[in-house]
Amino acid sequence: MTARSRLAGLRPRATGPEAVAPEAVAPEAGAPPAPDRLTRALAWFAGLAIGAAILDMIFVSLAGPSAGVARMARPGAGPPWWFSLHLAPGHVLVLLWLAVAAGAAGVGAGLAAIARGARPPVRLLLAGSLLAVATLTVLPPAGSTDAISYAINGEMVVKGHSPYVMTPAQFRRTGDPVAQLAPPTWVNQLSIYGPLATGEEWAAAELGHASAARISFWLKLWNSLAFAAVVLALDRMLRNNPARRARAHLLWSLNPLLLWGMVAGGHIDGVATALGFGGLLLLRTRAPAGTEPGTGRGTIAAWPAFAAGLLIGAATACKITFGLFGVGAVWATRKSPAALAGTVAGMLAVLIPGYALAGKPAVKALEGRAQGATIDNFYQLLDPSLRRTVTATSTPTGLVVISVVLTIGFAVLLWWRLPAPAGFEDLPAIRPALALSLAWLFVYPFQRPWYDVMAICLIALYPLSRLDWVVLVRLLFPTSVFILATDEQLWPPWLNTAFGYDWHYVSPAVRLAAVIALLWLCLPGQFRARANQ
Repeated sequence: MTARSRLAGLRPRATGPEAVAPEAVAPEAGAPPAPDRLTRALAWFAGLAIGAAILDMIFVSLAGPSAGVARMARPGAGPPWWFSLHLAPGHVLVLLWLAVAAGAAGVGAGLAAIARGARPPVRLLLAGSLLAVATLTVLPPAGSTDAISYAINGEMVVKGHSPYVMTPAQFRRTGDPVAQLAPPTWVNQLSIYGPLATGEEWAAAELGHASAARISFWLKLWNSLAFAAVVLALDRMLRNNPARRARAHLLWSLNPLLLWGMVAGGHIDGVATALGFGGLLLLRTRAPAGTEPGTGRGTIAAWPAFAAGLLIGAATACKITFGLFGVGAVWATRKSPAALAGTVAGMLAVLIPGYALAGKPAVKALEGRAQGATIDNFYQLLDPSLRRTVTATSTPTGLVVISVVLTIGFAVLLWWRLPAPAGFEDLPAIRPALALSLAWLFVYPFQRPWYDVMAICLIALYPLSRLDWVVLVRLLFPTSVFILATDEQLWPPWLNTAFGYDWHYVSPAVRLAAVIALLWLCLPGQFRARANQ
């Protein structure tokens, strides 16, 4: 293969629907320069900051139940393990904010160092990630009470009830010990997760034997395995490019903000992301004879398409928003009737039996997901009355309609303007799936910071670009809002004003700025992808 043909596999083509303007990619000339003093300083700072952030998060989790760690009874034996240090809420908040700030700064410094020619030892990054994942897995769930919610749903199924029909408050009246832990924020809410997620919760409850701690451990274990599977998949796919391989580990594997949300918190999004990401990777075109590999030209075989549909359907059966990956898969296979039929058949083979088994209440529960808004949505900056009317379960109908229309419009724009991931043009589902995910994440009013994983795993396949910085800054501020596991009052009282209600105006402003920045990146020449980074 000639040097010219090798470079062709790294740059988007100049024609066709996958095209990107020539100025959007800044190719490197030859090997990266030797790291200078500033580059080495950035690399060392990144390592120290990321390490400190992860150790900080481990300490808060290991300290036991607090404002940052879910409260539950200690299991008789086995994980999760913790000490009972009784950290004050104010101390927990400061520790976690320092961890989040250091983690984001470390990832940013690492990306800057890679752009300047640094090449950190990838095996060290990989080993550090897997060690952090393993450590956080055996500690109690932190940063959210969602793991308790999953445990209660699983206990309901074990006791013969449906989380789509019975609320935690109703279940609590039966005297179940796990249900007693339900916090007031969602004690009256039905489950909004899919039938596969409920099956996972049921399996964890069976293994946990009515212990919230043991149930949450099994849930975290499966979620951690899913997170690690994406780590290994990215490492494998990018093994021939040290710079892009290291960048992917910074964005995903060693990103403290993702480790806190996905592994420490044990959110179901980790399992759904791994399933959906794996499905998208199976949709690979086979180049016909005489065509250069990696150009995106070719067809997708029917059986891999069916397997991809199964995985994407399973992701959607965990969480309905991963149906966006399904839309991307359908678009990628549209030119091949056999591949399209295989993809759709695979998704339906999971979704139809799953929802048939869960019943109509599971389908009706999906309506609740469309009727919510989180406290840091940016629409309140445009209409202050929304600050008082939106909740996590209901929003004004007008806001829902407007946000849906804007999400669709934004998705079309991104679909048109985003380039294909350089070097992976034979994965045609990545670009539409990323466009749809970014549009939903950036524009729809109900968002949590850990939802971003569905887009970040796809961005990790792209070269270094300005999109990295937009996503990182946007992830930082919402994480700081949703970083505690409880709604405890802080001490001294002024912390509640400085870092409580009023702080929520900062995150909406950042979210709105991120939307504007993403629109700006859609302009010709602004994406600025570096082909070898």
